[in-house]
Amino acid sequence: MRFIIQSFVLAVFLMASTGVKAGEGMWLPQLLKVLNEQEMKSMGMKMSAEDIYSVNRGSLKDAIVHFGGFCTSELISPNGLLLTNHHCGYGQIQAHSTVENNLIKNGFWAASKKEELPNPGLTATFIDYIDDVTKEALRGITDKMTAIERQSQVDKNLAAIRNKYKLESYQNVIIRPFFDGNQYFAFITTTYNDVRLVGAPPESIGKFGSDTDNWVWPRHTGDFSLFRIYADKNNKPADYSPDNVPFKPKHYLPISLDGVETGDFTLVFGFPGKTNQYLTASAIKQTLEVLNPAKIGIRETALAITDKYMRKDEAVKIKYAAKYASIANYWKKWSGESIGLKKSGAVQKKLDYEKEFNHRLPENSPYKTLISDLDKLYEKSNPYAKANDYFNEVVLRNVELTNYMASLRRLVAAYENGGVNGYNEYLPRIKGQTLDFYKNFDAHIDQEKLEALLEMYVSNVDSRFVPPFLQKEYFGLRPDQSMDYVVKDWYKKTKFSNIVLSMNVLEMEPEKAVQAIKNDALFSVIDDWVDFYVDEISTPYNELKRDIDLLQAQYTKAQIEVFNEKRFYPDANSTMRVTYGQVNGYEPRDAVYYEPVTYLDGVIEKYVPGDYEFDLEPKMIKLYEAKDYGQYADKTGKLPVCFLGSNHTTGGNSGSPAIDANGNLIGLNFDRVWEGTMSDINYDASICRNIMVDARYILWVIDKYAGAGHLIKEMKLVRPKTNVKEPQKSKKR
Repeated sequence: MRFIIQSFVLAVFLMASTGVKAGEGMWLPQLLKVLNEQEMKSMGMKMSAEDIYSVNRGSLKDAIVHFGGFCTSELISPNGLLLTNHHCGYGQIQAHSTVENNLIKNGFWAASKKEELPNPGLTATFIDYIDDVTKEALRGITDKMTAIERQSQVDKNLAAIRNKYKLESYQNVIIRPFFDGNQYFAFITTTYNDVRLVGAPPESIGKFGSDTDNWVWPRHTGDFSLFRIYADKNNKPADYSPDNVPFKPKHYLPISLDGVETGDFTLVFGFPGKTNQYLTASAIKQTLEVLNPAKIGIRETALAITDKYMRKDEAVKIKYAAKYASIANYWKKWSGESIGLKKSGAVQKKLDYEKEFNHRLPENSPYKTLISDLDKLYEKSNPYAKANDYFNEVVLRNVELTNYMASLRRLVAAYENGGVNGYNEYLPRIKGQTLDFYKNFDAHIDQEKLEALLEMYVSNVDSRFVPPFLQKEYFGLRPDQSMDYVVKDWYKKTKFSNIVLSMNVLEMEPEKAVQAIKNDALFSVIDDWVDFYVDEISTPYNELKRDIDLLQAQYTKAQIEVFNEKRFYPDANSTMRVTYGQVNGYEPRDAVYYEPVTYLDGVIEKYVPGDYEFDLEPKMIKLYEAKDYGQYADKTGKLPVCFLGSNHTTGGNSGSPAIDANGNLIGLNFDRVWEGTMSDINYDASICRNIMVDARYILWVIDKYAGAGHLIKEMKLVRPKTNVKEPQKSKKR
């Protein structure tokens, strides 16, 4: 949309008080030269926009990799060596772990490329180039269309756009909407399927502080892991094969040994997941008063039950480590988000903004009722939104066997819609899911979670969204009685409490297997519950959401037109973005200031022998006592661990590189501060900070702690500040 680009360009020259603050924004890399380069250089950047994104030559974007579709990673050697977060590689580290060989606890370092471990299903995706396809995507769209009509026309247009690209078998075209559907870009990608685990520190480093320190500053977590991309002999993507060779990239990141100081320029490059910066006050109120309390309460209960069992049994801890971390991550994020929204006065800010928006509108503006119409829709959707989150959190996210039952529904549907052929076509997929599912499943833990969460659902959701067969009266219970005995009976009678019973059913003839599934005590409850959810909750809720989304698209367009002095950036949508800022501390509350750098001294201060969150291996303590930091210490002789920046990041930026003014790696993004997690919907420059592992700590762990100096030899180490020649690389130990 031409008006969007024009308002962007205007904003470069009109940095009014209502404009974006330095550090805010997730910018498209191909537009940096027009929109951001001048400001970035004023903040200390010494590169050009062409150095960051170029189609014609190797640039920073060619070192940035979408890791598994859920995190970011970056190339740090000419031999395909990938750096990402420990928590991004956690699932793979867990998959290679056993009680006898626990890589989570002990760490892993491949002594040679032959020892690097394959990871079926793990991918590494590059962005080849980006096209603006707005004109083609919005062809035939009018303001009079309903939400369904508009989306139908857009879908047809996008299909036509995809067909125009002539792609290799390993390429894909991904088209995403921007500014709530007012602009569209196509991303042409190349995906590599052979990605191997190279190294990971023990959890005493990679998860140091665990859940207590998650989203918290000061931070002392060495949250990193190493993988390698392999390709065929022509450097093209190929499925795993012993004959594959390390990938040779167009560009990889040199690593700075000079570190950071307050005020230094920082650039974070990656694939941020989802933000919503242009919502109304009523939308933020729904998040703050309806959605977050529901999700926080459910996960708090489920996590407490899981944690109880993990602390008792090492085998259970291994089984549930990745799942627990995933559930806990957003539980704590939502808690911090709510606190930040209240502290920053987010709702009132939006109300003031909306007042100014309406004030600027001419009397005959078609936008006059936009905000009030959205307010009404959010008010109407509140009970549906709450019930929707309760169902998803209970049935699909926190109770595993009920989620598995939802998968079995698809197998039954395949038989009912396609007969024996349809069933047999889907069966291998469900068998694969079954093997993966029971590998990390404990029915006793799951049963206790459903007992507790079902009670919460029945007690807290509007009664019209509780199906009759879950009402306490249905079981002859009083309102003050729990559903525990009912759930115990379901788990006692189900044929799917363990892998043997489940596979027995799946080995039956199709007709008998389907009948056994449908007659199962737990399946029949979940089957009916899903049907009820679709009819009474999700269908009407989605209709309301479509209306909300249509009006939100108009409101976003209207904001750009009305506030033409303000610089707008597109919300995150898992596409490649650049965010830039500076190394800075912050004041979380009155009379408290957080310095922007932490050191190994702080790791030792937090050390608690025997505590699974703050324990340390003896070698770490020995190295600290000897002050054996090598070339990785800062100029004061201390070893930096983590640092803060004002970069605007979110989920998906995990594993993103922190890059200095010259294009060198200085750190690895992995978190945000708790007070600023509301940055997804309300960025506040005073308290929104991202947390990064210092590159020197990563190198020190690899070299001094792990003795994997052969990996350091692959990397290019530089000193851009002190202009010292590349230091001597570590010798293999």
